[in-house]
Amino acid sequence: MGSIMTSFPIQFLEVATTAFIFVFGLGVLIIAWMYVVDRRHPNNAIQRNYPVIGRFRYLFQHLGEFFRQYFFAMDREELPFNRAQRNWINRAADNADNTVAFGSTRNINETGSVIFVNCPFPTLEQDSSSPEAIVYGPTARYPYTTTSFFNISGMSFGALSRPAVLALSNGARKAGCWMNTGEGGLSPYHLEGGADIVFQIGTAKYGVRGENGELCGEKLREVASHEQVRMFEIKLSQGAKPGKGGILPGNKVTAEIAAIRGIPQGEDSISPNRHLEVNSVPDLLDMIKRVREVTGKPTGFKSVIGAYGWLRSLCEEVQKRGIESAPDFITVDSGDGGTGAAPMSLMDDVGLPIRESLPLVIDLLNEYGLASRVRVIASGKLVTPSDVAWALCVGADAVLSARGFMFSLGCIQALKCNRNTCPTGITTHNKRLQRGLLPVEKATRVAQYHHNMEHDVGVIAHSCGVASPRQLKRLHARRVTESGTSIALNEIYPDVQPINVLQATGA
Repeated sequence: MGSIMTSFPIQFLEVATTAFIFVFGLGVLIIAWMYVVDRRHPNNAIQRNYPVIGRFRYLFQHLGEFFRQYFFAMDREELPFNRAQRNWINRAADNADNTVAFGSTRNINETGSVIFVNCPFPTLEQDSSSPEAIVYGPTARYPYTTTSFFNISGMSFGALSRPAVLALSNGARKAGCWMNTGEGGLSPYHLEGGADIVFQIGTAKYGVRGENGELCGEKLREVASHEQVRMFEIKLSQGAKPGKGGILPGNKVTAEIAAIRGIPQGEDSISPNRHLEVNSVPDLLDMIKRVREVTGKPTGFKSVIGAYGWLRSLCEEVQKRGIESAPDFITVDSGDGGTGAAPMSLMDDVGLPIRESLPLVIDLLNEYGLASRVRVIASGKLVTPSDVAWALCVGADAVLSARGFMFSLGCIQALKCNRNTCPTGITTHNKRLQRGLLPVEKATRVAQYHHNMEHDVGVIAHSCGVASPRQLKRLHARRVTESGTSIALNEIYPDVQPINVLQATGA
C-alpha cells in the first residue's frame, strides 16, 4: 500500500511534466509560426518590423474601447455619451437618488453651453410636471392625443432583439408614451407590450411593401387596423446616415425578421437611399396625403436637415394646396449619428446637428403660419433633462430618444450594435446573450427613466417660473458665447412674424 502511495506523486509529476513540455512546445511552435507570418506580412509595417510583439499594439487598441470609459476618461469628456450622462440615466432607470453634492462637474463657461434662467418666484408645484395634452393630425379621421413630451425613437426589430423590443413596448405602456417601430416593420412584440405605436415607413417599405417594392395600400390598412398604431412616419433620412438607406447585416436577418420584412433570410438588408416615388416636395405631400387617407391616421415625415431650401418650398406648396395638406408632424433628426450602422464619413460629417436644425425648422413653420398645424418632434442625443428642456424652449412639441432608452435597458456603450455580439442582449439575436435581458424587469426601468425625465424637466420648468414643460420658451434659456458671457435664445433666434397665409395663397 505504501509503495502505491509513494509512486502516485511520481506518476502525477511525470504526467504534469509531459503536459508542460507539450504545451510549452506548442506555444513555441505558435510563436514561431506567428514570427514567420509577421515577417512576411504584405501590408502591415509594424508586424514586419516587430514580429509577434507588434500584435500587442492592436490588442491594446481593441481593449482600449472597453477600459477607456472605466479608467481613463473623465466624467464629461467621453463620446458619444459621457459617464455623467450614462450615470444619470442609470440612476433614473433604477429610480434611485439622482442628487449630487459639492458642486457641478460641468464646465458652464464652455462655448455653446445652455443655462436656464431661474425665476425669482418659482412655481410652487415642484414635484408635478402636469404636461398639457396636444393633438397630432387634427384633420385625420383618427387624431392622436397625448400628454407625453418624451418618447421612444425609431429602432427596428432586427436592429434590436426580441426581448429588447418587448421591454421597450411594455415600458412605454407603463410610462404612457409612444414607441416608434423604426423601418423594420411591425412585429408581434411591439403589439404584445401594449404601447402606442408610431409606424415608420422606411425607404424599403418593410411591412407595407407590394410585390414590386411599391407602397401597398392593402398592407397599410392592415397595419392601421391595429388600434395601438396611432401615427405613420415617412422616413426620408436618419441621423446615422443621411443620404443612405438602412443597413442590417445578414447575420442579424433571422427567419422571423426576414418574414416580417419580406426579405431573404441571412442576406444583408440594404434599403434604398430614398423613396423611389418621392422626387420632389409635391411628391412628398402626395405620399403623406395617400398614407393619411388610406390609414385615417396622422402622418408626417422624419428627416435630417442639411440643405433646407426645400423646407421653404414645402411650406409654400402647403399654402398653395391648403392647410389640410400639411404634414401632421415633422421629426427633425440630428446629423451627429444614431443607433444605426453607418459609414463613418456619413456619421461624422453629413447633416446639421439638432442644435442648429431644430430652431431653423421651427422658425420656418412660424414664418409661414404653420406652427400650430405641424407638430415638431426633436431627435438626436437628447437623453438628459437639460437636453429635453432645451428642445422644448426652442419650440419642439415632443422629444424622441433611442440611445437614452437603450441605456435604460442596460446598454454599456460597448459599440457592438452592428456585430450581433452585444454583451447586454439588446442588439443581438444570439439566444445566449439575450438571456441577460429580462423584459419584465427592464420594462420597469424604461418606465422609471421616462417618469424621472418628465419629473426633472418639470423641475427645470418650475425653476423658470412656468407651470409645465411645454410652457418653456426661448427666453427661459441662454447660450454661452465665445466671450464667456451668455445670450438669451430669443435674441439668437428672434420671434418670426408669420406671413399672411391668405395673401400667400392668393385668396
